[in-house]
Amino acid sequence: MSRFFSSDYAALTPYTPGEQPRIENLIKLNTNESPFPPSPHAMEYAREATKTLQLYSDPTANALHAALAARLGVSSDEVLATNGSDEILNFAFMAFCDREHGAAFADLTYGFYPVFAQLNGIPYTEIPVAEDFSIRPQDYFGLEKTIFLANPNAPTGLFLPKSDVVRILEENRDSVVVVDEAYVDFGGESCVDLIHSYDNLLVTQTFSKSRSMAGARLGFGVGCRALIRDLNTIKYSTNPYNVNTMTMAAGIGALEDEAYTRANCAAIIENRAYAAAELRGLGFDMTDSKTNFLFARHSVLDGETVYRELRARGILVRHFSLARIRDYNRITVGSRTQMEALVAALREIVGGNV
Repeated sequence: MSRFFSSDYAALTPYTPGEQPRIENLIKLNTNESPFPPSPHAMEYAREATKTLQLYSDPTANALHAALAARLGVSSDEVLATNGSDEILNFAFMAFCDREHGAAFADLTYGFYPVFAQLNGIPYTEIPVAEDFSIRPQDYFGLEKTIFLANPNAPTGLFLPKSDVVRILEENRDSVVVVDEAYVDFGGESCVDLIHSYDNLLVTQTFSKSRSMAGARLGFGVGCRALIRDLNTIKYSTNPYNVNTMTMAAGIGALEDEAYTRANCAAIIENRAYAAAELRGLGFDMTDSKTNFLFARHSVLDGETVYRELRARGILVRHFSLARIRDYNRITVGSRTQMEALVAALREIVGGNV
C-alpha cells in the first residue's frame, strides 16, 4: 500500500471474488453463474436503452421499482434497486449498524459480511453453525445487533425454514434482520411477504443467479417504507445514479419474462439432482443444497486434490482453505452437458486416486 493509504483501512482484508479466467473451453463452475443467457426480453430492452446513454440514468428507478413491486406483491416505495445485492447489503451495514450497535452473522456464510463490517468500522460477531452446518435460530435470539442471514446459505447451500426466520424476527424486535435471498429461487422460501408484519425485516435479492444477469449488476432490497427511506438516504449520499440505464431496462425485461426464469430454475434444480446422485455414487457426500451449487466432499480424497485435478482437466470449481470446510468444494450447477463432463472427470479422478 502507499504511504497515503488511510490508517482506517490499513488492516482491511478485502473480499476475494471467484476466479474469472479467460481460458478456452474452460467449464466454469466456481462462481454460481447461470449457464443460460439472459431473457431475450432483457437483452432487447437493454439494446433499446443504448439510445439514451448520453443521459444520466433515472435516480429514482421508478419503472424498475414498479415492475419489481408488481412481481413481489409490494408497493414501489417498499423496494430499492441497487448495483448488485452487494450494494444493498453494504447500505444495510451503513444504515443499521454502528460502533454501538454491531452486526452478527454465521461463521460460515457469505464472505462479504465481515468485509462490510470492517470497511464501515462496525464490531461484529460470528456465530458458529452447527456440526452439520445448519444455523440454529436460538443462537440469534436477543442479540441486540443487526443480523445478517444468507438464506439459503453460502457456501453450505442449506435453507432455514421461514418459521425459524420468524422466530429470529420475534426475538429481535428492536434490531434489523437482513435476510439475503440471493439463492432463494432454487428451492428456498422467500420472506418478502413478511415485511408488512415485521418493520425490522429487510429482504435482499439479486438478478445475478436465477435471472442470468451477473454481469449486469442488479440487486434490490424489500422492506417497510421506513427502512427503504433509510437506505435511500445512504444511496443519495453515495451514488444517486447507482443503477445504469441498460441494467434497469434489462431488469424490467427479465421481470416481464418470468416463465423464462422459472424454466431455467427448474432445469438447474433437475441438473442439481442428477449431479448429486452421480457424485454420491462416486463416494461424495454433500449438504442438502437449495441453491444453484453443490457443497461436496469425497470420502477419501481431500478437497484441494479434487479441486486441482478438476482444474487440470479444464473444470474450475471453488475450494475454500478454512480448516472446517477445506475438504469441501463448492460446485456450480451448470447445464446438463457441463454436469456430465464434471461427472466424467470425477469418475476418472476417483478411479485413478482411490
